[in-house]
Amino acid sequence: IGEAMYGGRVSDSFDRRVLNTYLNEYLGDFLFDAFQPFHFYANERIGVDYVVPASGHRDVYAGVIDSLPLVQTPEAFGLHGNADIAYYTSATKELWSNLVDLQPRVVAGGGGVSREDFISSVAADILARLPSAFDMPTIKKKIGVPSPTQVVLLQELARFNLLVDKMRSTLKSLQKALAGEIGMSGDLDALATSLFNGQLPAAWAKMTAATEKKLGSWILWFERRFAQYARWTEEGEPAVMWLSGLHIPETYTAALVQTACRDKGWPLDKSTLYTEVTRHADASNVPGKLEHGAYIEGLYLEGASWDVERSILKRQEPKVLVTELPILQVIPIEASKLKLQGTFKTPVYVTQSRRNAMGVGLVMEADLATDEHASHWTLQGVALTLNIDQ
Repeated sequence: IGEAMYGGRVSDSFDRRVLNTYLNEYLGDFLFDAFQPFHFYANERIGVDYVVPASGHRDVYAGVIDSLPLVQTPEAFGLHGNADIAYYTSATKELWSNLVDLQPRVVAGGGGVSREDFISSVAADILARLPSAFDMPTIKKKIGVPSPTQVVLLQELARFNLLVDKMRSTLKSLQKALAGEIGMSGDLDALATSLFNGQLPAAWAKMTAATEKKLGSWILWFERRFAQYARWTEEGEPAVMWLSGLHIPETYTAALVQTACRDKGWPLDKSTLYTEVTRHADASNVPGKLEHGAYIEGLYLEGASWDVERSILKRQEPKVLVTELPILQVIPIEASKLKLQGTFKTPVYVTQSRRNAMGVGLVMEADLATDEHASHWTLQGVALTLNIDQ
């Protein structure tokens, strides 16, 4: 049952791991142990005890069911209490997004800034902040024969140039449409609505890395991406890679393995990555670039927190939903030599939605140290994400 694929709900190995963990922890012969009753969840403070009722009359079962609370706590399913906060926060954001979409498109008179003037101002501001496209022929000539990571750089720059050109052309067309020089097409109208509502336009979202950010925070993220690309082209590969700033981050981790295999003569299909969380919280503290592998920043931990002193996973603090992980060291290694104990295999997703349809959305797996059983963190929903909605 646990190994089955259930449509869009159970679509990868980590979904199956959750399903198998629930089956192993909550279902089994131990449910019928008469000498040591199994409690799914018990909390004396609120007077709740989830337990299989003793065999008896129908009224016995009905009485047990009636004694259970109408609203189940996250702890009953192995989750942290913060899961409630995360759920209601997500629902509230969705509600507000729908309300924004329903607001009137025509602003009544009152002396305020008109909708068209506001959109024109936002478009002009973004245009002023757009960088020039990277000079690909010059960069290719400077690199010469590219290494695997330099191939990744060239691919990233090509995609970034397409995004910049798209943003510049659509914003200029929108300005002309607002001035009445050209007609307002459906695409331009959608762009104007997104700028007015503070949302990332769909035309741009198709050409950038997956994200759940709103327009303001996305522009800051866009500028930081450009800064990393610029440093990479001018100074070489950075000692600490901001993995969140790459369009397709999994190509970079694959290039690290490929580089090590070339240098050490390892078979590519029998090599993998080993990860270790460092004690460095800031990139300026890193001593230098690794010969093989890389230091990575920009990872956010959900479902758990990180004990900096002991360098292991720990339970979340109340009301703290996301924690930035210290810099992660990624090291290529032969798979046969990788022996791990006391670690939890943590999926690294692009966004907090944790989509992994058809292999898209899952970047890599990180091994995080722990002194708890792996099932605890599986039920807590522990994962790493590159891109939060802030």
